[in-house]
Amino acid sequence: MRLAREASAARRAVRFTSADDAPIFGAVKSFLRGLAGLVLGVALFTAGSVSAAERAGRSHVPGQAYADAVSTLTGVAISPLLGASAYGAVKYWRTPPDKRASLPWFAQPWFWVPALLLVAACFVKDSVGTALPTALKKPFDVLEALENKVSGLITTGAFAPLIILMLNDAATTSASGLSEAGMAAVDFTWLQNLLLVPVGMAAFFVVFLAAHAINILILLSPFTTVDAALKAFRATLLGSVVGSAWLHPWLGALWALALILIAACIAGWSFRLSHFGLVFILDFVTRRHKRFKPDPVANPVFLGRKIGRVPTRTYGRLTRNAGGRLVFTYRPWLVLPQRALELPDGRYAPGRGLFYSEVLRLEGDEAKTLLLLPPRYRGHETELERIYGLEPARDVGLRAAWKWLRELFAGRPQPAAA
Repeated sequence: MRLAREASAARRAVRFTSADDAPIFGAVKSFLRGLAGLVLGVALFTAGSVSAAERAGRSHVPGQAYADAVSTLTGVAISPLLGASAYGAVKYWRTPPDKRASLPWFAQPWFWVPALLLVAACFVKDSVGTALPTALKKPFDVLEALENKVSGLITTGAFAPLIILMLNDAATTSASGLSEAGMAAVDFTWLQNLLLVPVGMAAFFVVFLAAHAINILILLSPFTTVDAALKAFRATLLGSVVGSAWLHPWLGALWALALILIAACIAGWSFRLSHFGLVFILDFVTRRHKRFKPDPVANPVFLGRKIGRVPTRTYGRLTRNAGGRLVFTYRPWLVLPQRALELPDGRYAPGRGLFYSEVLRLEGDEAKTLLLLPPRYRGHETELERIYGLEPARDVGLRAAWKWLRELFAGRPQPAAA
């Protein structure tokens, strides 16, 4: 009987401990899974880098070096900080000590050591973050999105050209061998570099834009499960590039070219989403609405829906023309010649949101979002009414839902929330 009572007490203690420590154990398991993912990701990318370096060093087939270049650039573009730091670390350790001082910047310890530590911190954040409320996790997602933006732009201009030049030099080894054997060979390396560098940079940039769009979607998503799915998708893309290149250089190159083609097809969408996310991030981080004042003539906005051939999230300025019509002026890709789009006739009103505001087109009892206003406009909706002659502002989204619930419990009849 005594043994039975002790066994029963032990089982109750185990149940009590498991219930109380479940969140802790969940976070620990998430951390361990993230750590395993980090180790696996670095190992895969390192293995791919080592394989590419070995092939480039021993192969006399120019096409093989180009295949390695395509796979390497695509992998780094998907995750710039991880890719550049892992590739640099491999190159550093495979270089004789007396020649390491002449290595490029991404292969120097002052870059790849802190870069890998920052990548590890991001993995820890993603692993433990699944057990945190979204409100606590999002500020760290903002920092990661900014890091991804900065590292992607730096690697586009300072990493991609160097890799193209280095692997192109390896690809011309056979030509120099023919020349040394006494056979006539014309050195067109300068022409290859002139053609390959801009093409490679453009391919790198469109892949980076598509990958960075995933970061923006993660930032805009209010659900941690969606965040985890998007991050798993991005990791799968990176793993597929590295894995296919490890199996065979041409298989890796073909898969990388397919990803580049897909990224080029959605480049406009990726660019608009990337710029949309950057503007919103900077407005939130700098609390710009505290010092912002709307311009009396033209103000920056985003299209909230496709109008004609102008797509959603196009960035431009809202004005009124001489005839009193609202006009949206914009530059495709922010730098091409300016174009103008007259908005449809109708009644318009500002919509006050919890995080950002909108401009609504009123159609009877319905209110449709036509323009998205950056967060800097929060608290300035009344000024927009005066500048553009809009109807009185109304609450939308979460703010409207909260107002509806508050008035419901106060016992007053409720109109439909916008």
